[in-house]
Parts: sequence; C-alpha cells; structure tokens
Amino acid sequence: MRYAYFPGCSLHSTAKEFNDSAEAACKALGIELEEIPDWNCCGATSAHSTSHKLAVALPARDLGLAEQMGLDVVAPCAACYNRLKGAEAAMKGNPELAAEINSDLQAKYTGAISVRPLIEPLSSNETLERLAQLIKKPLNNIKLACYYGCLLIRPPKVLHFDDPEDPQSMDNIVRVLGAEPVDWHYKNECCGASFSLTRVDMVHKMTHDVLMRAKKSGADAVVCACPLCQANLDMRQAEIEKKYGEKFNLPVFYITELMAFAMGLPVDGYWKRHMVDVRPVLDKIATQKPEPEECAAGV
Repeated sequence: MRYAYFPGCSLHSTAKEFNDSAEAACKALGIELEEIPDWNCCGATSAHSTSHKLAVALPARDLGLAEQMGLDVVAPCAACYNRLKGAEAAMKGNPELAAEINSDLQAKYTGAISVRPLIEPLSSNETLERLAQLIKKPLNNIKLACYYGCLLIRPPKVLHFDDPEDPQSMDNIVRVLGAEPVDWHYKNECCGASFSLTRVDMVHKMTHDVLMRAKKSGADAVVCACPLCQANLDMRQAEIEKKYGEKFNLPVFYITELMAFAMGLPVDGYWKRHMVDVRPVLDKIATQKPEPEECAAGV
C-alpha cells in the first residue's frame, strides 16, 4: 500500500510524536507514505469560519498536489482529514466552485484521487493480520478507552468512515495489541478543542465529561487519533482535576504510539512529550503475570 501523506501542521510541531510513531508503524507494517511536496495548512478549525471558498481552496491545493503524485491521500490528523474530505466533497459536488478554485491553482484537483484517514488502512483486515504477527510487547494488562471525537467520523454523509454512532476501527487495533477496549458512551462526543481559546469554561465541562466517562468505564488510559483531542485531554487534565476536585490520572496516547510500542519499535522519545505521566500504564504492562502454561513450562 502506497499513499500520499499529508501530516498537517500539528504533526510537524506539537504532535511530533504522532507523526514519528505513525511513520514508524506504517514502515513496519509495509504501508508506504510519501509526503506531499510543498503541502500547506488545511485550514483546520479556523478557515471555514472566515470564508467557505478559503476553507475549500486550502485543502484543494493539497489534493491537487497529491493528484499530481497519482496517489490517494492519507491524513493521520482527524481535523486535517475532515477538511480534506470536505474539500473533496465540495469540489466534486459543486462544479462552479471547483472551476473557480482550480483557476487559482497551479495543481488542479479533478477528483481523480480520494482522501482517507490514516486509521483506515491501519485498521484494515490485511494490516491487522500483519500487526498480529509483529507484536513483541503485548498490552495484555491494560484497558483502553478509544476516543474518536467528532472530526474523524462526522458528518457521516461526507466522511463515510466507520460507524458514527459506535466506531470500531481503533477498538479493533487495540484488541490486536492485546489490550481490552472498554465499552463507553463518550467515544464519539466532542471535547471542545475548537473553543480552547475562546470558551475555556465550556471546554472544561466537555473535557471533564469525557475524562470522567473514560475513568468510570475502567480505562487505564485514553487512545485517540486527533492532535486537537490529545492536546485538550492531556494538557488540560491537571486544571480540570483542580477545578472539579477529581483525579483522573489518564494518559492520552496516540494509537500509533501504542502500535509502535507493541511492535518493539523505539518509543522513548514520545513519552516525554506527554503531560500526564505515562509510566504507571507502561509499568502495568511490564509487570503482567505470565500465562499459566508459561509457568508450567518453566517448572
């Protein structure tokens, strides 16, 4: 499998561990990523509030560059995927808008290629079979709350990925890694990351509810595929604990970090970028008891 890779701004800055672990995991799994040359910001959560044309034109340029490569696009960031897929739908569904935008672009997007979230090829049956064969450090002793948020799965009529009411792509990966995905009802709720600077009060409430539900489900940690969600749940956790008088102690991992860890790839550089200490969860994995047959074999 070979794709045009759109990392997006966050993965080259605040979410570098997401980018590094995604590239490492994909390489190990035989998924070839070729970064789109001279890509630009997709507009993320701000462009569409300024101008609809700008919100389509920014990701449309990236799609045009990928079309020149002749490859479908994968985006690890849920926000980038949402904007790229939205632009794909807008360009295909509105010929007049497409013509207007393409007239300003050197790299035209004609709809010859499509966009997928990176989690899609990572959770395919073929990849999961390969992943199962590469596991060196199974996550057998932990429970994980797979958090999809909103941008990865909604609006379903545009994104066409997973079940928007009960998504399972990350859950399926987690099972192969050896961990137990918990059953919880906030896996597709918004954490409010888009309002982190303008409505902190609202973000506190929304993020608190997600963390509280994850904790009550018995999860040892949260797993996500969105740098906005990860930053919100990880960086704000201490202030939310202080505000609500509750302790969560829930590390927030990118799914690709745990994939890389379970495959025995170098991961030490990732953990120092987390605000919530990941060591208790990693220690819990490391101290898992051997299976009875292993004990018997050693007697």
